[in-house]
Parts: sequence; structure tokens; C-alpha cells
Amino acid sequence: MAASAVASFTTHDLAIVLFIGALVLLVSVAAVRFANRSGMPTLVLYLGIGLIMGEAGFGIGFENPELTQVLGYSALALILAEGGISTRWSSIRRSVAPAALLATLGVLVSVFVVGLFVVLFLGKSWTIALLLGAIVTSTDAAAVFSVLKRISLPRRLTGVLEAESGFNDAPVVLLVVALADAATPGRTAHAWWVVALEAAGELVGGAIIGLALGFLFAWLSRRTVPGSSGLFSLGILAATILAYAAASLVHTSGFIAVYLAALVLGNSNLPHRQAVHGFVQSVGWLAQIGLFVLLGLLASPSRLGSQIVPAVVVGLVLLLIARPLSVFASLTWFRFPWREQAFLSWAGLRGAVPVVLATVPLTVGTPNTEWIFDLVFVLVLVFTLVQVMPMPWIARTLGIAEAAQVVDLDVEATPLEELHADVLQLTVGATSRLAGVEIQELRLPEGANVTLIVRGERGFVPGPRTVIRRGDQLLLVTTARARDLAVRRVRSVSRDGRMAGWSTPLRPEPDE
Repeated sequence: MAASAVASFTTHDLAIVLFIGALVLLVSVAAVRFANRSGMPTLVLYLGIGLIMGEAGFGIGFENPELTQVLGYSALALILAEGGISTRWSSIRRSVAPAALLATLGVLVSVFVVGLFVVLFLGKSWTIALLLGAIVTSTDAAAVFSVLKRISLPRRLTGVLEAESGFNDAPVVLLVVALADAATPGRTAHAWWVVALEAAGELVGGAIIGLALGFLFAWLSRRTVPGSSGLFSLGILAATILAYAAASLVHTSGFIAVYLAALVLGNSNLPHRQAVHGFVQSVGWLAQIGLFVLLGLLASPSRLGSQIVPAVVVGLVLLLIARPLSVFASLTWFRFPWREQAFLSWAGLRGAVPVVLATVPLTVGTPNTEWIFDLVFVLVLVFTLVQVMPMPWIARTLGIAEAAQVVDLDVEATPLEELHADVLQLTVGATSRLAGVEIQELRLPEGANVTLIVRGERGFVPGPRTVIRRGDQLLLVTTARARDLAVRRVRSVSRDGRMAGWSTPLRPEPDE
């Protein structure tokens, strides 16, 4: 194989591939700036680049669902690794239980509702209908993580969305594979309870492997850290991929293993933390770009037109009926108010995961399922735009958007690590009651201070009597010990004004 590959692939071919690949990357990077300004999801732009490069555009032919599935699983593992490493345990720990229920019970509710509709109105068999429901029900980690960076939400909601998107890939993949096998002649179809037991075993096994390897490599990394931050970052990413591979080799869930291993490593106070975050974020972006462009190449525009109406109808059922029912069935037990449930119902974003899973019936050989890939592709393309574009407005209308947004900044500086310090960016929104408050009235805890204010085009160092205005961006430097209290203090003043903690108790976070 190696000899034939060398004989058929020359250095000239290599130059062409590198030229096209580098050009696609540069265009994709430039597209991020346009997406940030317009609010358009980058997923749509990258799928569009793939379509333009494909058979209806530049004429690059690509018809290989097997290779797409393999590369898709690889990209999803990298995306989940980036999501796990970038997620703070403190922001999701109280959301793990509702997110886990939403990723299991909620998935089953959505699959059944979509399947029932497909049987009644599209005339498909129950097995095919449930297969389609399983494919489209999974939320996408890359889409969710990118949107959450642009909207300031209560910590409990962001925690649920982050944890759900990290958890639900594993059970959905198992369900799709089982249903595709059941719909394929010549393959063994097990009873539903056998499939349920196997899925539970694979999830538990993958979770054990991911947690064990995460804690093991966290312990080793703190004792054998290399001097090079780049080399250390490469090792951390390799540890997460090892968790995926190890879990898959023993027939457990690699996706839950890679996410949990990355979550443990990302919250283990590792050295070179900011370098690790920057590196895995770059790898995550590369995986997203490559995956979405590849899926756009695989799609055939000439076939997509016939699936527009079914895709829109199935998408509406999923968005307006199946997803709200799954959220209600999963989160009512945790006393989520209806406004938060409504937002979580709308925020169940689909992305690359359903499109990758739509290749499973093709690779398994399930008969008469070619239409599923086209339907899912159209559904993801249309409903990503429909859901993402109005999401900030929906959050404000429901009254759940935070008036002041606090985000972590990745600052690569060794002294910050040695001091156990964090740097946060605070943006004062239009309705925040921080406006008119003096810096000293924030009463930040010892170890935290506002070191810079950017107002318009001018930045300056504030004094104790400096008054905060709407639209200001504040740089907040805090020790790790004082971080949570400082963020809690700022958010309380933003909601209740300068007297928060005096005239009213310091308000806890909603998930506390």
C-alpha cells in the first residue's frame, strides 16, 4: 500500500494539495471576522466553502462516505477534547445531573417524537424513522461552544448547554449504529433491552477509562512537565486522544472518554495552562474547518433541492415539539423556570455531528437511506441560521441575558501561573446597574482589582473614585482564590446596584 501510494502521489500533487489546503484555511480564518460582525455562524460559511469547491462549483469530486465518517469521528474527538479542556468544572458542576439527564432521557424523548412524526407523515418504517430521529437529535459541541462565547447567560444555563453537548454524542452514536444495524439485512438485530444494556455498559466503561486516564496524566504531567510549553500542550492533547483510542479498542464509548479525560486535565491546575488552551483551541478550529468543508464536499447540490421541504418540516418538529418536550421531561425535576426551559429548547444547536452520523447508514449498507444524508445536511444548514441569528434577542426577551458579561482571557504569562492569578474581561451592558458605580463601591475581595478600563477608543488606569459607564470594558485581575467571589460580587452589583450586599443579601448564582 505504501509503495503504491508513493508511486501515485508525487511532489507535484503534494504542492497542489498544500496550495488548496492553505488557501481554504486562509479563507476560513478570514471568514471568522465576517461571521463575528454579521452574527452568521461559521458552520454555515465552512459548509458553503465545501459546496463551492465541490461538483457544482470548482468541480472537485468527492464521494466517499467511509472516509468522511473516519475523518469525522477524528475531528469530533478533537473538538470534544478542546471543549473539555476549555470548560471550567466550577461552571458546570451543578449542571452535570440535569445535563446528563438531558443527554439520555431527553435524547430518547426527541428520537421518539421525531420518529413518530416520520412514520405518520412521511410514511417510513419505524426503524428508519427512529434512525433519522437519532441522527438529528444530537446537539453539536462546536456550535454550542462558539455561540456561548457571544451571549452572556447565567452560569447554570451555560453549564447545562456545555455539559449536554459534551455528553450526548456518546449515547447518540451508539443509538444510531444500533438502529442502522437493525435496518440492514444480514446484520444481527438485538432486542431493545439488550441494546440498552450494551449502551449503558459502553457509556460507563468509557467514563471510567476517561476519568482514570485523565487523573493519571494530570498526576504525571505535574511531575514530569517539560520546559517547552508547546511540547507540553502536545502531550496533553495526545493524552485525551489516547483516552478515546483506549476506550474504543475495548468496545466502550470513546467520545465520553475523550471529553471526561479532557475535562479532568483542563481543571487540574496544570503548568502552561494558557499555552495548552491556546493550542487545543487552534486544533479545535482546524478540526471544525476541515470537517465542515469535507461535509460540504460530500454533499451534492443537485440532490439537496428535493429534501428542502421534508428537512424544514422535520426541523420544525424537532425545534418546536421534540426538543421542548425533551427539555421539559429532563429539567422539570431540577426546578428550571419556564423561561430557562424555553431558551434551552431553542438553543439545542445542530452542527457537524448529525451530518457525520448521517453517513453511518451509508457505510453500514442500510438500503434506501441515501436521502437521509441530504435531508440532514439541509436541516442543519437551515436551522443553524434560524436558531443562531435571533438567539441574543431571544435571551434578552426572555429576561435571562446577563447585563454584564465576564469572560476569561487567555494571557500567556508565566508570572500569572506562579501567582495563581486569572485575568477577566468585564463588559458593561446597556441594562447593567454597574453604570454609575465607582470602582471602590464594587467592594471586590482582597486579591482582586480593576486594573484597566477601555472606554471607546481610549484606555486608562482607574482610581478608586472612577465611575463606570455603560459600554465600558474592564480588565479584572484576581487571584485564583478570590476569583469566584469577585465574579459573584460583580454580577450581584450588575443586577442589584451598588447596594448589593448591604440593602439586599449578596445574591448567589442561580445554580447555587
